[in-house]
Amino acid sequence: MDPFTSIIGERSSKDIPAFLQQLKQAKHFPAFREKNIALTRQQIQEAVHEDDLIKQAVSCITELNRVINILMKRFREWYELYHPELSHAVRDHEKLLEFAFSRKKPKDSMGTALAETDVKAIQELAAHISQLFNLKKMQEAYLTSAMGKTCPNITALTGALLGAQLVLRAGSLKHLASLPASTIQLLGAEKALFRHLKSGAKSPKHGIIHEHPLVGQAPAGERGRMARILADKIAIAARVDYFKGAFIGEQLRKQVEGKR
Repeated sequence: MDPFTSIIGERSSKDIPAFLQQLKQAKHFPAFREKNIALTRQQIQEAVHEDDLIKQAVSCITELNRVINILMKRFREWYELYHPELSHAVRDHEKLLEFAFSRKKPKDSMGTALAETDVKAIQELAAHISQLFNLKKMQEAYLTSAMGKTCPNITALTGALLGAQLVLRAGSLKHLASLPASTIQLLGAEKALFRHLKSGAKSPKHGIIHEHPLVGQAPAGERGRMARILADKIAIAARVDYFKGAFIGEQLRKQVEGKR
């Protein structure tokens, strides 16, 4: 029984406000207050788990991807005023940022001859986007390390990024470990599932596990089957990871690959 309960005893909820006012005036109230603050602080600290850090990291990577894509679209449109040929020839974003001002612009380019101040503004945008790419790589390295420690079996089966997205979609590793394979298969396809239940639209065959190569690269008619097989192994991996069991990730991955 916590200290607060032991003090109020069997008092009804109607009596508690008046009792608290009396308690506040009592000489032992400061010590009681400090003890409760300490207990609350401890409970808050203990409420943070390793998978909370994973969820923050994968959310950060997702948001970085969104920002990078928006800024790269702006950069390409802006840079194409100056050198359109290179932007159309180099589709990889990072390579374009690298090549944009490290290679001399040809004299026969159809781009406009911009003033130095205009070119500098584009260069500054390119530099900041490059920093975002570097930050994303650092966050991905951190996520890989965190997933390897907390969810080694899921990571071996799905990769760190997809595995972390599954944990995020489920809400926690504990909840992911409690889900049946059929639910894991459809994580990320909730809108399509509700549309199917409401209007009779075609039922989704998979959610974000479509990003796994064994599902995404399978023939269209085989993707549903591969998604079921993969989800079944993910369910096993999640339970083993949550209960800190032995490493069986490679075994599970080979089992899935053998079903191709």
